[in-house]
Amino acid sequence: MMEERDFLYDDVEQTKTRFVSWIGEASRFDLAITHSEHFYGKILVLNLLSNRFAIIGADDFDEPGYIATAFDVEDDAATELEMYLRAYIGL
Repeated sequence: MMEERDFLYDDVEQTKTRFVSWIGEASRFDLAITHSEHFYGKILVLNLLSNRFAIIGADDFDEPGYIATAFDVEDDAATELEMYLRAYIGL
């Protein structure tokens, strides 16, 4: 018998996911980038190599060190990743 739960939400939706991989100067990146209405215009970025992820929007780039901390990467790798994500989002 299934246990009764008090769900905060239980939504199903179609999403768009892009898989991208590249080798930069500082690191290798294998990402899954998911677009969903659930995140209010932000994207879900998963680093498939480290199993780290973050929900990222344009405002998150204003916070110093956010990308490095979220993905647990060194500063050079964070800079490469941030440059890619900024271009991807269109900043």
